[in-house]
Amino acid sequence: MNQKFWRRSLRLSSGFNRKSKIENRKWAGIVAVGVTLAMCGAVAEAQQPKPSRIGVLLQGGAAYEAVDGLRQGLKELGYEERKQFVLDIRDSKGDIKAVEEAARNLEREKVKLIYAFTTSVVTAAKKATTEVPIVFNVGSDPVTGGLVESFVKPGGRLTGIHYLARDLTGKRLEILKEILPKLRSVLTIYDPANRVSKESAQLAREEAKRLGLKFMERHVSSVEEVRNALKELKAGEADAFFYIPDAMVASQSELIIDTTKAKKLATMFQEGGLVAKGGLASYGQSYYELGRLSAKYVQKILGGAQPRDLRIETVEDVELAINLKTAKQLGLTIPPNVLARASKVIR
Repeated sequence: MNQKFWRRSLRLSSGFNRKSKIENRKWAGIVAVGVTLAMCGAVAEAQQPKPSRIGVLLQGGAAYEAVDGLRQGLKELGYEERKQFVLDIRDSKGDIKAVEEAARNLEREKVKLIYAFTTSVVTAAKKATTEVPIVFNVGSDPVTGGLVESFVKPGGRLTGIHYLARDLTGKRLEILKEILPKLRSVLTIYDPANRVSKESAQLAREEAKRLGLKFMERHVSSVEEVRNALKELKAGEADAFFYIPDAMVASQSELIIDTTKAKKLATMFQEGGLVAKGGLASYGQSYYELGRLSAKYVQKILGGAQPRDLRIETVEDVELAINLKTAKQLGLTIPPNVLARASKVIR
């Protein structure tokens, strides 16, 4: 009986061992397949090119409209964000010294190029860097401003889009007078150390004299001073706030809109996106469209082209935007002939 028991036990043990070996082989195979797939995935991921890193320099406010436009433009050109490009946005929030530091850091971190918005930001970025290509949007002549050698052959490492911020200052004030026939005085806030702002203020001063308007100026040199100037603004002190091109002031655009609404002041801006946010009117180029048009420069530079060989484009298309909701809140009636000319009307 004991012999039968042991023989049976040995047969069971032998069968169990064979089964265990088969199971072990199966698991080993599964593990091997898993490891192989993981290795293949790792190799494929390693072989896939990293997305091109694009530095973005701005001072906040309406400039984000241009960034949205840049994204759309790159998408239209077949670039997928996070797969083929990433935007590293550095918002200085109105501090021009922070722009220089951010530009240096982006160059040190080896971004493929820098996209910079407004003349003051571009000037600071150029000063702070030595090698990185810069695609710009500037509202003043980039040749007389010392940014490039010519529109046709920029030379150096900067190129991009030129738009009419400074040059439209007088026309912008003229249209504000058409919108508000009883307009008597306008107030503006800007930094006189900003070359474009100073030149624009002179143009506005001359146009105000021609129109018989009182032109009131508040000079500032920091974001804190902009905020204080708005805080000290009194109801009835002026009939309207008139925007002079100044990126530092523009960084506080939402505060300007809120303050002027509370003080019952009409507003005239340069960019239509601010009208959608509550400004009364704007006359100028679309920042979104400027960003969208800039995408082709980014594409060419990522493809190996040199900025010095890429002709600078001047955008002359302008749009008049009016917010009828804001007009109603201010108790204003927009003349029908002006309203008929508006490209965008917020109702």
